[in-house]
Amino acid sequence: MPDRRAIVAGLLAAAAFPAAGEGARLHKAISTIVPFKTSPFPYRGKLPDGSGPFLDVTANGRRGHTSPRGGIYWEDETYSDRSTLLAAPRGFDPAKPAVIVVFFHGNGATLQRDVVGRQRVVAQVEASGLNAVLVAPQFASNALDSSAGNFWTPGHFATFMAEAAQELSKLTGAKAAKFDAMPVVLVAYSGGYNPAAFVLRNGDIGGRLLGVILLDAVFDEADIFAGWIASHRKNFFVSAFGQSSASGNAQIRQLLASQGIDASSDPPRRLEASTVALLASDAAHDSFVTRAFVANPLQWLLGRLQGFPR
Repeated sequence: MPDRRAIVAGLLAAAAFPAAGEGARLHKAISTIVPFKTSPFPYRGKLPDGSGPFLDVTANGRRGHTSPRGGIYWEDETYSDRSTLLAAPRGFDPAKPAVIVVFFHGNGATLQRDVVGRQRVVAQVEASGLNAVLVAPQFASNALDSSAGNFWTPGHFATFMAEAAQELSKLTGAKAAKFDAMPVVLVAYSGGYNPAAFVLRNGDIGGRLLGVILLDAVFDEADIFAGWIASHRKNFFVSAFGQSSASGNAQIRQLLASQGIDASSDPPRRLEASTVALLASDAAHDSFVTRAFVANPLQWLLGRLQGFPR
């Protein structure tokens, strides 16, 4: 006789994560947080400049990293979470042209508390009406640290996206090959600038990357962002910023101007190839993902992405 607990567990799982089936629209939003093999952390390599190991402190059998802002963080507490948030909104149709939105959170964050709850990233993607799924990896957990970890290493982000395709296939019922071929929009908030910059510098997913959205995030690596814009004129780049990252955005504008590239200061009516916009706001940094130059800026921008069904 079948085990009753196993049957109940199976029914609950089906209710929580209804599969789309190949070519079927989702009738209910679905999301999960799962461990990835190719996550940003744990990371046992060197700092990106080669100056030393990332884990530079050892005490009582524990390894730690000295963060410029946060002091010493221990690997077992801060750099061991392999979690990635995956979400597909109600109405997602894998049979139609679709996008993968990849979100890099900022400092002091966890996926459930901040990305899902406080920043409402899952809700904003769904409310945009874009035919899209969301992928958001955990970086340093609840820490003042912008380190990219394994995403500093060329090729690792591409491997991460291949694993994301497999997990999205399990979540939605669509074939992994569909997700492997989907274009990507890269979004970074605050400390997410560091992994975003290295993804761009390494060029891991090549022509799949449609464009970049930064939300008060240019605290360094302005030269990488400006260089990517200059060499990818068929892609879009939008950086909305407050006082916190105003100087980094000013540096990008200056670097672009030196190459004859004009960056708009006005919110784009349409988000499309060659859009370059640097958008000033007086909004507070901590709530920037939900209130910037407009309320729910990620929803607003994704809603203007051209070439995909609503």
